[in-house]
Amino acid sequence: MTSDTHTRIAIVDDEEPARELLRSMLADSSELVVVGEAADGPSALAMINETNPHLVFLDIQLPGESGLEVAAKLLERSDPALIVFVTAYDRYAIRAFELNACDYLLKPFDSERLHNAIRRLGRRRPDSTSAAVAAVRDLLSNARASAGERVILKVDGRHVFLTPNEVEWIEAVGKEMHVHTSNGVIQVRETMGKLHDRLNPALFSRVHRSVIVNRNHVREIQSWFKGDFAIILRSGQRIISGKTHRAAVEALLDARRR
Repeated sequence: MTSDTHTRIAIVDDEEPARELLRSMLADSSELVVVGEAADGPSALAMINETNPHLVFLDIQLPGESGLEVAAKLLERSDPALIVFVTAYDRYAIRAFELNACDYLLKPFDSERLHNAIRRLGRRRPDSTSAAVAAVRDLLSNARASAGERVILKVDGRHVFLTPNEVEWIEAVGKEMHVHTSNGVIQVRETMGKLHDRLNPALFSRVHRSVIVNRNHVREIQSWFKGDFAIILRSGQRIISGKTHRAAVEALLDARRR
């Protein structure tokens, strides 16, 4: 990866506990030196330009500029650093490899997975990007086929992994999303739009500006006033649809008639 005695590493993650954990894992090797850290996109670019690391561990969801935007700008440098994306969301994997990422660490990972990624960097060929894209596409396809997509929620600095059917419905309450599961309610600081975009559209329908339902938990749908619908979940929860989301409910009705 480099002819120097030490490999210079930069860590970019908006969560201090995540940076600390990665820093402690890297401390296992005397050949790895952390030369800088950053918690947002603009700071990351400034830090990397100043410290010139050989390798950047880069989170994807960052304030200011996303990790993907940071990576695109790093590729404009005459001697860009190698990039390993670190994230809880596998949906970014293909785009990450298209941006010449060397590896993609899906949180949570352990020290062995981290050091395996570092060892592979020395064997990486300059023309390996297209092959890596194809490989990760197959990997994600097989993983989803065998285990189904996960719903990953960021809660108080940790990531909660759920199977889709554990999520019954989701409602917006102020600036929080209340995710109603079979084991209780999980409160998440994320916008309704962003959360909806991460969910499988074959399973989840947005039936109101502040409500998403899991189709597998819908027991019945009743006509309501002024063309709206009352959606009854298997738990007994009643949800009234919104006028601007009537098409979503009608699509749900059509699917259930087949």
